[in-house]
Amino acid sequence: MMKKRKIYLTVTVIAAAAAVVCAAFAVRQYLNEKEAGSGYEQIREEVKAVEPPPAEPEEASEPSVEIPIDFESLQKRNPDVYAWITVPGTQIDYPILQRENDNTYYLTHTIDHEEKTEGAIFTENYNSIDFEDPNTVIYGHDMKNGTMFRSLLEYQDREFFEENKEIIIYTPDAIRHYEIFAAYPYDNRHILRSFNLNDKNIFKIYLESIFSVRNMNSCIDTSMEVDTDDKIVTLSTCYGSRRDQRYLVQAVLVSIDK
Repeated sequence: MMKKRKIYLTVTVIAAAAAVVCAAFAVRQYLNEKEAGSGYEQIREEVKAVEPPPAEPEEASEPSVEIPIDFESLQKRNPDVYAWITVPGTQIDYPILQRENDNTYYLTHTIDHEEKTEGAIFTENYNSIDFEDPNTVIYGHDMKNGTMFRSLLEYQDREFFEENKEIIIYTPDAIRHYEIFAAYPYDNRHILRSFNLNDKNIFKIYLESIFSVRNMNSCIDTSMEVDTDDKIVTLSTCYGSRRDQRYLVQAVLVSIDK
C-alpha cells in the first residue's frame, strides 16, 4: 500500500510540474505574441519622418521622385534591408530583408538580429532584390496581435478586398505601385521551387490556375488582366493553425515612379 501511495505521489508531482511548465510556456507565448512587432513602430518613426534633402540642380528634364524612406539609416542598421512595403488600409508597413545564404534566418530574427517570434518581413534568395522576377514572394508571420502579415487574412472578406487593393513597395531608387488581384488559401508548396516562372508557358499556366481558384475564403478579381509580361508580388503568411496551408495575397505591378 505504501509503495502504491509513493508511486501515486510521484506521478502527481510530475503531472503538477508538467502543468507548471506548460502554463509558463503559454504565458511566455502570449507575452511574445502581445508584444510582437513593437520594435518596428520605433523604426517607422525614425525612417519615415525624415526631412527631404535639399534639392540638387537637375540635369534631366523631369524631376526624380523623392523616396520617403531613409534607406541609408536602415541599411546602416542592417545591410540586409533592401525595400519597404506598405499596404494602405492595413497594418502592413515594414522593411523587407533578404539574407544571403540563409533563407530561414528572418523567420525567427528581427531587423536587429534579435531572436523573436515575429521575425521580419523577408524574401528568399530565389528572388532577386530588384523586383524584376515574374513573381517576387514576400513572407511574414501571422501574429495574433495584428502585426506583421496578420492583415492579409482580412482579404478573405470581399468588401475589404475591393476597398484595399493597393500595395506600395519602396526601394532606394523607385516607388512601385501594385494592384491586388487575388487572395486565397494555398497549400504549403514552395512556389518558386515548384514552378519555373521564367518559362512563359509555365507562368501562363500558373496565372490561369490563380484565376480559376474557387474557395469560400478566396477573392479573385476576374476583371483584371495579368499576363506573362507582367511582374507580380505574392504576400504569403500562415493560415491559422493549418500547417499544410498558407494564405496568399497577390498583386500586379501597374506603375513605377523613379
